[in-house]
Amino acid sequence: MKYIIALDQSTQGTKAMLLDEAGNRLQRVSKSHEQIILDNGFVEHNPEEIYANVIDVVRQLLEVSGVKSCDIAGVGISNQRETALAWDRNTGKSFGNAVVWQCGRGEAICQRIAAAGHADAVQEKTGLRLSPYFSAGKIAWILENREDAKAAAAAGTFMCGTMDSYLVWRLTGGKSFKTDVSNASRTQLMNLKSLSWDEDVCSWYGIKPEMLPEISDSDCLFGMTDFEGVLEASVPIHGVLGDSHAALFGHGCRKPGQMKTTYGTGSSIMMNIGETPVLSKKGLVTSLAWKIGGKAEYVLEGNINYTGAVMTWAIKDLGLLENAGQADAMAFAAAENDTTYIVPAFTGLGAPYWDTEAKAMIYGMGRQTGKNELVRAVDECIAYQVADIVYLMQEESGFPVAEVRADGGASRGEFLMQFQSDLLNAPVYAAENEEISGTGAGLAAGFGLGLYDASVFEDREYRSYVTKMSDERRREKYDGWKDAVRRVLLK
Repeated sequence: MKYIIALDQSTQGTKAMLLDEAGNRLQRVSKSHEQIILDNGFVEHNPEEIYANVIDVVRQLLEVSGVKSCDIAGVGISNQRETALAWDRNTGKSFGNAVVWQCGRGEAICQRIAAAGHADAVQEKTGLRLSPYFSAGKIAWILENREDAKAAAAAGTFMCGTMDSYLVWRLTGGKSFKTDVSNASRTQLMNLKSLSWDEDVCSWYGIKPEMLPEISDSDCLFGMTDFEGVLEASVPIHGVLGDSHAALFGHGCRKPGQMKTTYGTGSSIMMNIGETPVLSKKGLVTSLAWKIGGKAEYVLEGNINYTGAVMTWAIKDLGLLENAGQADAMAFAAAENDTTYIVPAFTGLGAPYWDTEAKAMIYGMGRQTGKNELVRAVDECIAYQVADIVYLMQEESGFPVAEVRADGGASRGEFLMQFQSDLLNAPVYAAENEEISGTGAGLAAGFGLGLYDASVFEDREYRSYVTKMSDERRREKYDGWKDAVRRVLLK
């Protein structure tokens, strides 16, 4: 039996998983890292801590599984996407901590690029709206604000990238400096069509292409590692994907029109749109899904800030329930004719409304509205926001949605998944495997090594939900949501 080690380096921690020859997850070990939040609101991670955790979870994985290192065929890596860092080629020392995707310190840099008239060109070339959310603004900030980074840039020893390229470089002892197309497409520096660093965009950010890693296929050989001697011999790192892309692959969404929704603190809705990029005119972004088997495929993606976070608000701030596990019983017990809507515009509204000044609102309550009805409105507002994105994806891609694959903590909710299916008038399949991102990267590695083929996506475990709502009731519910949103937008 040969095994794949799948690493998921996420925002909160690092997980190591063991996949067997059928792609099944056998063991899982995780370790969290510190969330560094500075007084000015900057968000950082310590890359040395993360790297040490990678080595530790792999060591623990072998210990708890009893698998011999000689039976490890290869490694796959998924990672938090836009988080960026820079380090010195000679010393390996990073120029400060990694700048986390949540950190907006590059805002002034992006405003400067917009003022120079480049915003439209940035989106046309990269598929991404000009924003400090992506890696480019974070790297540019490091170059402009750290003297050691400026000196390294002048000496030609400045290296930068996303967490995957840093881990690959460290795990291979500095022999390999690579990233895959999915991660590169989230930096706001890669040209969507050429799949290479765009010289114009790089120059607007003050970043030289030679500072960046080589852009590679997602299932290529990224280098060899023994995890600092944890393994008796080096094995190939043969798959790297950004976490949302890895989840799409883990769900087996390899045909145009197939899509997944991750229900976490926020949500990432991603649709495979095939081999030709489609640029959104209404606020979605276009990225590479992956390049596997030599074929590049693209995605449309929409992100929602408040999905699972709305339930956290209901628990911790409103005290409506003690934990998310109580939500199903309360939502199902709510009065059917209650018309309460929650519009969770705590930090404005994103796609397709794009109003950063919008304020959150609870609307439509009646005398019968109580805790059950409010909890149901929390679940429903998650589904409404997802539906907004899904409908927009159908419109801009031209692909009808035949089904939706779901993952993430909130996907365990029976009421939410059923309501999502009712609202979309399409089946929803919720994955039993909660580690779908890491699994997807491990599967990509197995494809690259020839260990897996398409049959690995068969017999995956899902809970299925099919539409039970009438067309009339669906229109009535969704029209009520749109009316509530209109009232928020009226200010």
